[in-house]
Amino acid sequence: MLDPAGPSAHAIAAVWWWMLGVSALVLLGVVALWLVAMGRHAPTANDDTQLGAGQTGRRWIIGGGIMLPVAAIVPLLIFGSPAGLHQLPLARSIAGETAAPPLRVNATGQQWWWALHYPASGVRLRNELRLPVGRPVFVHVGSVDVIHSFWVPRLGGKLDAIPGRIGIVRLQADQAGSFRGQCAEFCGLGHAHMVMTVIAMPAAEFDAWLTAQASVANHD
Repeated sequence: MLDPAGPSAHAIAAVWWWMLGVSALVLLGVVALWLVAMGRHAPTANDDTQLGAGQTGRRWIIGGGIMLPVAAIVPLLIFGSPAGLHQLPLARSIAGETAAPPLRVNATGQQWWWALHYPASGVRLRNELRLPVGRPVFVHVGSVDVIHSFWVPRLGGKLDAIPGRIGIVRLQADQAGSFRGQCAEFCGLGHAHMVMTVIAMPAAEFDAWLTAQASVANHD
């Protein structure tokens, strides 16, 4: 997931790196304050500094417990929220009106495999998803038994496959290659082996493959 191969995965990876950087800075700050506190002497019963201990404690609670988290989390929220747009079925608004029309694929989770269906051509695959490079793909995700989770780490985020409901996640590959898809929700004894191969192909090569597969499917 830290080696993205599509716009959605790139957006997610960017948010992750920023979260790692901010959390590292916060951790360093907390450790520095802890070291300073450890180096100070403990106040005695007659120490004048003890008189302001209550006020100092309240300042630390407000500053460290409220202001610091707000200052760290709000910018990350503002920065990270647009990343979710890349996963929604909004291909034209993101890529422009000249973009190729999105391809629809139905992905149905079962214990413990994925059924892939291209409704426009009738092609059906098992544990294998093929898609064209540079073209958005709207994956309609569902389940026939228990809750699964559709996830191709290098191409996009996760989407739960819930029985009786259909969710849509947008994928797009920017380069040809083979990627691993994995069910990301524990779904029974065979969960760890519920793996899917995702193959991104050049657009012309994909069209030729889909046409050939559709011809075979129609004859069957």
